[in-house]
Amino acid sequence: MRKFLLFFLLFLSGHLYAQDSRIINIEAGELALSLWKGSDGRLYQLGFGNKSRKISVPEKMPARETEWFPCYGNGYIAEPSLQVTHADDNTSTDLCYKNHSVIQKENGVSETVISLQDEQYPFFVDVHLLCYDYYNMMEMWTEIRHQEPGEVILYKYASASPLLKAKKYWLTQFNGRYKHEATMEEELLSTGMKTLNSNLGVRAHYYGIPSAILSLECPADEEKGEVFGASLRWSGSYQMTFDLNWSRQLRAIVGINPAGSHYYLSPDSTFRTPSVLWCYSGEGTGKLSRQFHQWAYQYGIRDSQKDRPVLVNNWEATHCDFDEDRLSDLFKEAHTIGAELFLLDDGWFGNGQYARNDDRHGLGDWQEDRSKLPHGLSYLVRKAKSNKIDFGIWLEPEMVNPLSSCYQTHPDWIISQKGREPILGRHQQILDINRPEVFSFEKKIFDDVLGKNKGIAYVKWDCNRFVTQPGSSYLKHSSHLLVDYTWRLYKLMDYFSNNYPNVMGMICAGGSGRVDYGSLPYFHSFWPSDNTDPMDRIKIQWGFSYFFPASTISSHVTRMGKRHLKLAIDVALSGAFGVDLNLTTASKEEKQQLKTATELYKSEIRPLVMHGLLYRLSSPYENSLAALSYVSPDKKKAVLYLYQMKEDSSRSLCLRGLDPSSTYSLREVNKLDDAVKRYDGVYSGRELMEKGLSTLLSHQYESAVIVIEKK
Repeated sequence: MRKFLLFFLLFLSGHLYAQDSRIINIEAGELALSLWKGSDGRLYQLGFGNKSRKISVPEKMPARETEWFPCYGNGYIAEPSLQVTHADDNTSTDLCYKNHSVIQKENGVSETVISLQDEQYPFFVDVHLLCYDYYNMMEMWTEIRHQEPGEVILYKYASASPLLKAKKYWLTQFNGRYKHEATMEEELLSTGMKTLNSNLGVRAHYYGIPSAILSLECPADEEKGEVFGASLRWSGSYQMTFDLNWSRQLRAIVGINPAGSHYYLSPDSTFRTPSVLWCYSGEGTGKLSRQFHQWAYQYGIRDSQKDRPVLVNNWEATHCDFDEDRLSDLFKEAHTIGAELFLLDDGWFGNGQYARNDDRHGLGDWQEDRSKLPHGLSYLVRKAKSNKIDFGIWLEPEMVNPLSSCYQTHPDWIISQKGREPILGRHQQILDINRPEVFSFEKKIFDDVLGKNKGIAYVKWDCNRFVTQPGSSYLKHSSHLLVDYTWRLYKLMDYFSNNYPNVMGMICAGGSGRVDYGSLPYFHSFWPSDNTDPMDRIKIQWGFSYFFPASTISSHVTRMGKRHLKLAIDVALSGAFGVDLNLTTASKEEKQQLKTATELYKSEIRPLVMHGLLYRLSSPYENSLAALSYVSPDKKKAVLYLYQMKEDSSRSLCLRGLDPSSTYSLREVNKLDDAVKRYDGVYSGRELMEKGLSTLLSHQYESAVIVIEKK
């Protein structure tokens, strides 16, 4: 009887908790956000994490430090999520809960909108939470509007600022610089603030991408532990602030970097922040990454089911020095190794004194160089087709060289500050696409290049400098420049993807200066780094894999680093495969190696790279061996990559993601002719995952690619 009574009381308390009208529960699979409507009208956060964790109903008013979307100037003293100056010069804001609604968008996807208002002003903030049940993910953003009698100035406007609660927090960031992108660094957070940011405006991710991982209680682990991943869908300046207070609560404030970007909001207009993706895993970073990847296939990248073509790029072979005959020779060589597309890189445009023979000339003059290409781009498209390959083109539509007809005609089109001598970056300036005539000009670039040259199948969209003088001669408020530029950029990207749906796209910015889920819905892949040394690329691509699927990571074979070609090929086979070396000077043996790898990629590996589930098995940051695999969703086939980073003796490697009750055959592929059979054999899935596979590699620069198939 006592047990029954205890069970009844527990059930009753849980039922009352569920019916408590003061609590707002928002769930996305295993991830739950719990909010409390306080008697003071404000919203407080009770929990953010695994939905199975018990949330205590407050017996009294919570402390202000747990306010859900705290504002500056009205009693809240920590780092605020929102800071504004009202039309009457009042610098304080106090948001109170008004209502909320839930909309079922599709199966497994719902949107909650929480409406807040300042009690003293007609000032409104709607917080949107798009919940993806299958991926344990919430997408958060805010929409700000008002009906005050004049402009309200927004000084700070976070997309979201949830609280996390644990005893310890480890932060992993993905920083770097040119040729050292996505370098992983993990640290234990101490009391105070840690900020990751960019104020570069354009090509903003030059020193770090707007994505981070938080691990609770212990350092991040691939297989276990509670971790959160945050990724801002924004290609401009960003800020991620992690504020750990004295009571060990961590507020994560993520959004646009407000530095120099205060925004004058007119009455009845709406300011929308970019959204931030918050993903939760209770089983380590491996599961977190797979959730991000699966979400991206559905919502985050363009044409996720479309195979990325094997391409040959001419840059390493020719730079800007080429003509139709030289390109025709490369077309033939590309076809010989089995490539599907030829990408003509920089140097094809500009005429006369502004011909693009170096990086000082021609940007903005997007007409074929008639001295190099007398028959135009359409001729090259036909010539490539005659060699049974598609043709792609390089564009940098946002940029202009002073040594160009475009700049000489329209010097007022660039981003610049009044009274300042323009500062060049890579001998070029940035066109201000906030100007309607510039936006029309840039749309016309696509119409002239793609619309008039039917059959171009691919665009590499580059961006090679950042903003150094954020001013606009067109905008009323230059402080709007960086924010408005990014939104206009997305409209331009949308124009490209919608008007030319059969033209695939790679986003590039001198490497990974623009890697985020704001731009990727318009592109099929991104260029992670100009550093293609395979030993460096292993780490670079490893870092990006935490948030972005392999199908988006362009991975090409080059001669950089002077490693042997097999290692370069084996690394490139783990992403969107391509070749960036001079095929006309390659040896017969090298061409055969590339042909064999291309055929292997298209026939066996590409389906796994495009759609398989990633398992990172041995980190190049921690071990002498780097290892990863992609496993088909039905567990019938997998591909395993092994890269020896340092001299070391052989050891055992446990695989992941296989069916323990099934039998698998292993077959090493892309072997050199004299290679011994190191991995061929038959094993049970349980044996491969529990006992492991002897790696047999020991010498630095050795590598192996193994195909695993269910018997």
